[in-house]
Amino acid sequence: MRERYPRALAEAMEGFGVAEAAALHGVPVFEVRAVSNAVGPRDRDAWRIGEALGVLAEAFGKLAPVFESWTRHEP
Repeated sequence: MRERYPRALAEAMEGFGVAEAAALHGVPVFEVRAVSNAVGPRDRDAWRIGEALGVLAEAFGKLAPVFESWTRHEP
């Protein structure tokens, strides 16, 4: 996957499927994710889901004005 998508910073199965479908239809896609646990053994005590959700909430708060200010341009 690294050779096929050298600019990718992380892997997300769900987001990848959406991005592939969007690319097939020429539709832009934007994904925001937060990492709650590292790859490895499933140690639920090490998961930081609450922190990841807090980061997402903060990110969306900062992105909303940006999205609202965008002007749609037809091709």
